[in-house]
Formats: sequence, structure tokens, C-alpha cells
Amino acid sequence: MARTKTEQEDFWANKYAEDYIRNNQAFDHELGAQAWRTMLSKVSADVGNYLECGCNIGRNVDQLKIALPDAAPSVIEISEPAFRSVTARHRFDHAFNGAILDSCFERASFDLVFTMGVLIHINPDQLLDHMRRMFDYSRRYILMGEYFNRTPVSIEYRGQMDMLFKRDFGKLFIENFDVKLVDYGFLWGHLYDKAGFDDITWWLFEKR
Repeated sequence: MARTKTEQEDFWANKYAEDYIRNNQAFDHELGAQAWRTMLSKVSADVGNYLECGCNIGRNVDQLKIALPDAAPSVIEISEPAFRSVTARHRFDHAFNGAILDSCFERASFDLVFTMGVLIHINPDQLLDHMRRMFDYSRRYILMGEYFNRTPVSIEYRGQMDMLFKRDFGKLFIENFDVKLVDYGFLWGHLYDKAGFDDITWWLFEKR
């Protein structure tokens, strides 16, 4: 079992790792690529490489292979089974199996750093540390796609408490880091469930 520091890390690295893989296998990647083109439509510079923080089995990597075919991917994934799965299917510039805060890449290494449904599962006491790591790794853009709520709230997840947290992640980020808002939006699950997006609010920031 992977060594972890918080109950949230233990849940994703060990307790729910295999179940998540079984429950998340089939996606419409063309539809997902359409969503990614929407989220990145206001990116003004070429994205030559990117880092996904929390890639699981690589759904977003599959979709970005279509939307950004020339961009070199790198990933961080805490679940060892998911890491084995994604690295068996894709070649990465950098691939780290462990917690985001345990990773160690050079500052400003990636044109785009993003999470998609990951910050919602981070211990709130560590949230700004995770955002700082994303900010430091990014050369230019940071994108977050998460569940939104005006005020922080904890939601039961798979029968577990304190494993899913909704809040205004975009506001927290822009108030604590030297970035400007490039774009934001909402992916309605009614249209994008088949691509793996479940009512996601997203924010795209650029470092100043």
C-alpha cells in the first residue's frame, strides 16, 4: 500500500484506487476533446507541454491527444494501479507516482498545469499548498476544473465523509497568487457526462 499523509490521500491511493478504475473505463474522447478546445479557446500561446496533477487512468490525456496533438504530456498520480495503467498506454516526459506535494519538478517547467476533479478531494488544510505547487510548476497557464459552491462545504462521497469538498476554487486561487483570469465556464454534465465531465466549473489563469 502507498504511504500517505492524510485520510484523503489514503482513500485515493489505497482504499478506492481499484474501484475507481473499474468504474471509469469508457469515455467519449471526441466529445471530451471538444470540451478541452472550449476550455483552452482563449489560450494565446502554443501549449508545447502540460502537466496533469491527478490523472488517474488518463482520460484527460486521451482527450488532449486529440485537442492538443503536439503537446507533450506529464502526469502526477497517487494511485499505483492507475499509474501503472496510464503509463502502460502513454509515453510521458515526466510521470510521478505519489502525492502532488511529494512531487519535485523544476519551477516553470510546463506551459499548462491543470487539475480536473482533484482539488475537491484535497484536505482543505493543504489546499493552498497544492495550488502553490501548481503555480510554481506552471510557466504560463493554470487550469482548474472542480465542483463549485459559493461557500466551502463537505459532501458525502461513496459513503465516506470528508472526501469531497466544494467551494469557489477560482476565487481562492486568484486571491492568493499573482495571476489574471483568462476565461471560465461550466461543463454541463447533461451534455458532457459521456466524456467524463460531471457539472464542472472551470477557471483558466495566466501568470502575470
